[in-house]
Amino acid sequence: QVQLVESGGGLVQAGDSLRLSCVASGGTFRNYPMGWVRQGPGKERELVAAITRSGIITHYTDSVKGRFTISRDNAENTVYLQMNSLRPEDTAVYYCAAGKTTGWNTLSGYVYWGQGTQVTVSS
Repeated sequence: QVQLVESGGGLVQAGDSLRLSCVASGGTFRNYPMGWVRQGPGKERELVAAITRSGIITHYTDSVKGRFTISRDNAENTVYLQMNSLRPEDTAVYYCAAGKTTGWNTLSGYVYWGQGTQVTVSS
């Protein structure tokens, strides 16, 4: 059982950058694969980025490849999402999520979610 708290969202213009942070507590952070899930207006939830327990392997959905970077600091129980070249279609609530032992690079692999942080990108 792990609790997750996101921060770093906000209102920005297209082309700007944001860095989201997620601090975990109540579990052994290094034992969880971590991901960032987003849900935009009128859209389904999607796993935008994920990272293995060691941090060696990452996964990104096609629409953010080359723009977003997920990273983790196991010593600080923190996972980050660096978002560059933001587009209006990136507007969504972004959730930090901790995964299970399998399916680390799929949405169904994540069972513990934070409250979310709003990212709004204007044209």
